[in-house]
Amino acid sequence: MPTTRDYYEILSLERSADGEEIKRAYRRLAMKWHPDRNPDNAEAEKNFKEAAEAYEVLSDPERRKVYDQYGHEGLRSRGGGAAHDFTRMNVEDIFSMFNDIFGGGGGGRSRGGPARGYDLETEVEIELIDVLKGATRDVEFTRADVCDTCAGSGSAPGSKPQRCATCGGQGVVIQSGLGGMFRMQTVCPTCRGRREVVKEKCAACKGRGRVGKKRRLEVKIPPGVGDGMVVRVQGEGEPPPPEVSPDGSGMRGDLHVVIRVSKHEILHRDGDHLVMEMPITITQASLGAHLEVPTLGNEPASIVIPRGTQHGAMFRIHGSGLPNLRNGRRGDLVIVTKVAVPRKLSEKQERLLRELAECENERGILPETAGFWKKIKDVFG
Repeated sequence: MPTTRDYYEILSLERSADGEEIKRAYRRLAMKWHPDRNPDNAEAEKNFKEAAEAYEVLSDPERRKVYDQYGHEGLRSRGGGAAHDFTRMNVEDIFSMFNDIFGGGGGGRSRGGPARGYDLETEVEIELIDVLKGATRDVEFTRADVCDTCAGSGSAPGSKPQRCATCGGQGVVIQSGLGGMFRMQTVCPTCRGRREVVKEKCAACKGRGRVGKKRRLEVKIPPGVGDGMVVRVQGEGEPPPPEVSPDGSGMRGDLHVVIRVSKHEILHRDGDHLVMEMPITITQASLGAHLEVPTLGNEPASIVIPRGTQHGAMFRIHGSGLPNLRNGRRGDLVIVTKVAVPRKLSEKQERLLRELAECENERGILPETAGFWKKIKDVFG
């Protein structure tokens, strides 16, 4: 499928993304846009194909290298970057592909394994204090569930689905090409792999066997979680698709709760460490000071500013950062000093600063600036 969109843009990735990031990005888009979850939606099918094409290229180190260097034209000159057309694949191959890529999270039936439903994804926003202490959030989402009226069959009460005449109840058809030189197995266009055809459709689900149902549950967010991390709630996804298990029997998928950490007004996160820029006055930097420091958990903390502290100097308060997600050990709070220059001066302040300036003129060049003026002299003469 020809495309002009950048593969990294399609998957919303930076060009430095590693293999796992590529796989996760594709997984989310595939779950979102898969045709089984978006029936009769041409835009969803187009997005699904684009994501599949991007994943096929970027997950292959050699093809990714060619693409990074030469772009789409480089792929076309070396055999193209066309994606697999999943809508024409065998139903079992589609489900197998999802299980291989997603570790069983794509829906369907793994080879020799039980039927499994699709995973779902939602987002929840927390604050930095929640990263420190952990949190509990209520999440609400909608999932495709078995229709209560028809028990998943898609047929109106009192009627039953009939065996598909096109595929003979196999769910797939065989197509021949080039005078019978090759044969291709594709999804049955009539029953779309369900093996049966609904003649009298259920009014509640319109013959699909599934209806959208709202679900609300409480999710525990552990301390130390990072922005973009996922909390997996097992068994809160969708039941197996109707073409695999009409009544929904089998394993439900999982719910993936993506954590979004809102920005803090003062603190900046660096891994398990927190960074805070703290303004200090010229006199504090020159004469030294003892300052109380605010912390995220409101623990008492202070730092000693030594005499002659320069703009951008860093001070570290151990154990006042964020907990590590694995071992719970807390990082540090790093204070970066910013020497504040007053915008307005009182008469007394201006008089004292002028006296300081006169003292500096008497001393000549300050030792702290001597190196800079030597470079000026060397460069400009």
